[in-house]
Amino acid sequence: MTDDSRPRSGTIAHFLDLAKSTVPPMHPGGRPFVAGAFLASLLLRRFSRKAGVLGMIVTAWVAWFFREPKRVAPARTDVVTAAADGTVYLVDTAVPPAELDWGSEPVQRVSVFLSIFDVHVQRAPVAGEILQVAYRPGKFLSADLDKASEDNERNSLLIRTDAGAEVVVVQIAGLVARRILCQVNAGQRVEVGETYGLIRFGSRVDVYLPKGSKVLVAQGQRTIGGETVLAELPAGA
Repeated sequence: MTDDSRPRSGTIAHFLDLAKSTVPPMHPGGRPFVAGAFLASLLLRRFSRKAGVLGMIVTAWVAWFFREPKRVAPARTDVVTAAADGTVYLVDTAVPPAELDWGSEPVQRVSVFLSIFDVHVQRAPVAGEILQVAYRPGKFLSADLDKASEDNERNSLLIRTDAGAEVVVVQIAGLVARRILCQVNAGQRVEVGETYGLIRFGSRVDVYLPKGSKVLVAQGQRTIGGETVLAELPAGA
């Protein structure tokens, strides 16, 4: 009897481990939304069973939207990884956000657009020290517009790697997004792929690269935050 129970216990434990690895945890920033959707579902169920079921489906979708899957960062320290899941919308040159005082000359920029179906946590594109954190209120234009990077609400980080290279990553609110969350402060150290923020419901993330960097992605390419390599840092950086 004891021998029979051991395989069952092992099977159950293995199944639970598989479930945990398949269903990613939820970012804490999504808990109020999930709780609100759940309570609304309970209220709707008092009036209509179908409405209650639909509410539960919406609740499950909201929980899924705020997922924070584990990622494995590249072993290389001379590269910049994607700060978000999404689609490369632009590979161009642009002036970095003025509030960072990082210069007024255009530098290489990679913009990733996040649809409502993408993971919406943001991850540090490099390991290093955060030199500046700058929030700027703004509009809520569609994040896939060129002027969204200039006009929309945004939050910018300036990170210096251990080798001395500086990289800027900018969270940009979108048409539906109404709140940018940033969990880090100036003077804090971050590791590549570490979650540092969240944009709720549709957005865009821009990464500005130091001069001499080699971009390795193309427009239309899908990115995985914390894993996809966007660029190589300049030699010696």
